Amino acid sequence: MARKVKSKTSTGKRKKAAKPHSRAQRAVTKHAARKAQHQYVHWHTIPLEELNTLLQRQYVVGQEIMLARVLLKKGCIVPEHSHHNEQLTYILDGALKFWIDGKEIVVHSGEVLCIPAHMPHKAEALEDTVDLDVFNPPRADWINKTDQYLRGQK
Repeated sequence: MARKVKSKTSTGKRKKAAKPHSRAQRAVTKHAARKAQHQYVHWHTIPLEELNTLLQRQYVVGQEIMLARVLLKKGCIVPEHSHHNEQLTYILDGALKFWIDGKEIVVHSGEVLCIPAHMPHKAEALEDTVDLDVFNPPRADWINKTDQYLRGQK
């Protein structure tokens, strides 16, 4: 268990270390606190997490980055949402239509979309699609399983 470190203010008084403000922040902090070491992972060793009948995912979390493999069946809708994480989406197979920044953008196999932090976006799978999403920092809501906007959708 980590000890809280107290530091002195400019007046010489002790102050308490700042606490994370939410369960999501604590999850990311927990992952970041791990000793930095390499990971060598085969996707087939990571169980597929079924979020709904049209959406599955797997992910690997590093110190300050997350890589997710997302499988979407044709017609899957990822509802509009935003997050404080910067996101890169690389389509391995298939195509996703995004609604972002007042535009509709279709991202095909071999193409990449960069989504800035806090930018609302929505997506629809135009065909069965496999994408790789990179997030910085890691998605605490995914780690904590509090991403209700993805769960139970048909």
